Amino acid sequence: MIKPSDEQIKILAKQLKVPTFSTYQELLKQADSKATFDQLLYALMQREYDQRQENNNRRRLKQACFPYTKTLDELDVNRYDGSISDIFINELASCRFIDEKKNLVMIGNPGRGKTHIAIGIGLKACASGMSVLFKNAASLSTELTEAKDNYSLGKLEKKIRNVDLLIIDEMGYVSFDRYQSELLFKVIADRSERGSTIVTTNLAFSEWTSLFENAAMVAALVDRLTFKSYVLDMNGDSYRLEHSRSNS
Repeated sequence: MIKPSDEQIKILAKQLKVPTFSTYQELLKQADSKATFDQLLYALMQREYDQRQENNNRRRLKQACFPYTKTLDELDVNRYDGSISDIFINELASCRFIDEKKNLVMIGNPGRGKTHIAIGIGLKACASGMSVLFKNAASLSTELTEAKDNYSLGKLEKKIRNVDLLIIDEMGYVSFDRYQSELLFKVIADRSERGSTIVTTNLAFSEWTSLFENAAMVAALVDRLTFKSYVLDMNGDSYRLEHSRSNS
């Protein structure tokens, strides 16, 4: 049997789309001298699988568009005085509610960790192989309006509709005109019972009429968001403010 050159192996590994196979020599150096061929082959295949999983997760993280990284492990549950427990956070981290197409709405004043929890769950979902999309509410409304003006709204709506988890952050800081309200409503309505949505807001549902012009639309929007969902009241002292005071 002719011994192939390293270059030939690299070329064939690339053509077969198994790039880690070209690094087989590294594996041979690390392997037990008594390892059998099938053990070496399995180790090589496992390395290729792990690399693909890592690449896929990187792609999912990039497509999610998280503004920054915050993990659930960094969350200090003690600041919620028992209203949110480790058990509940672990339940959210399991992402079962996403499989079940349930929603999560977090209501509370600024600095209470709403965005932190949303991003932490999003990271867990990505690691579990789920597709995630993070959008600021104001930016999303602008993006939808521009897409409609550019005749690309259908493509954007399909992208949003098809993700396993949609995160709409900071609902409540900017009001929407009738045009924007209708576009946002359609996004949420299209995902009802088809996909999971997380919304963070500083306003109680009763105050959402200040965001949207149509009161009937607000009622329908809240109805869709709260059906089969978790609603968390996270009002309390700002963690960021406490942190700033402690460091001053």
